[in-house]
Amino acid sequence: MKKTLLATALFAGLAITGTANAYQTEVGGSYSYLDPDHGDGVSQFGVNGTYYFNPVQTRNAPLAEAAFLDRASNVNAQANYGHNNGVKNSTYGIGGEYYVPNSDFYLGGNVARNEIKLDHSSAEKKTTLYSAEVGYLPAPGLLVAVGAQGYDTKNGDDGVDPTLRAKYVTQVGQHDVNLEARGVFGSDNNKQYYVGGDYYIDKTLSVGADYTKDKSIDQNQWGLTAKKFFNENLSVDGRLGFGDDYNTYTVGASYRF
Repeated sequence: MKKTLLATALFAGLAITGTANAYQTEVGGSYSYLDPDHGDGVSQFGVNGTYYFNPVQTRNAPLAEAAFLDRASNVNAQANYGHNNGVKNSTYGIGGEYYVPNSDFYLGGNVARNEIKLDHSSAEKKTTLYSAEVGYLPAPGLLVAVGAQGYDTKNGDDGVDPTLRAKYVTQVGQHDVNLEARGVFGSDNNKQYYVGGDYYIDKTLSVGADYTKDKSIDQNQWGLTAKKFFNENLSVDGRLGFGDDYNTYTVGASYRF
């Protein structure tokens, strides 16, 4: 019953349309629940924020894609925390995106720290995660970027491998579509693939699907997504994920100003 109610809440949309205008800051929060076929569930909470160097002009774009289509340079930060069955798992990081003025070039990067600790024990695992990329926008709404992604575990493994990413926002008929793909081409400790897409029913409401494969944790998952803006400032989103032996349920909300 609990799962049914959560799934229903994720995709319950209201047909409310707002008038878009500029914003410069966005903050958000999320809750994620991982439900394995065998064993106890795992909960995790997250917060994030993004500051844009200049006000983002939403124009007539889908509200969820406004910053990308406006080529809005920014700095951002995020943190996630979970405490389940005596295990604390936290990740926090910062990043940035820079669209070079008067050109079609793009720079992006981030660095994060993941810490896993056991209650009543000195055992812990600390890993630094980092990535950087250089991109080019050959056409309106299209970004292609190459870069590198690495990890460094304290008293453990480390590595860095090449990445390739593409994002394309365009119109199909009377509706907007977002298509994305990303790959990390490394060893099994650092090999990841992602493809996803969103279909905009209108400028405020989207539904989508994605597929993720992560060899570092030997998992792959299909997902269904939805996002709704109730006005130019407030949005809610959700995702249902279906893995081989587990499901995930995620809800979130964001506010722009």
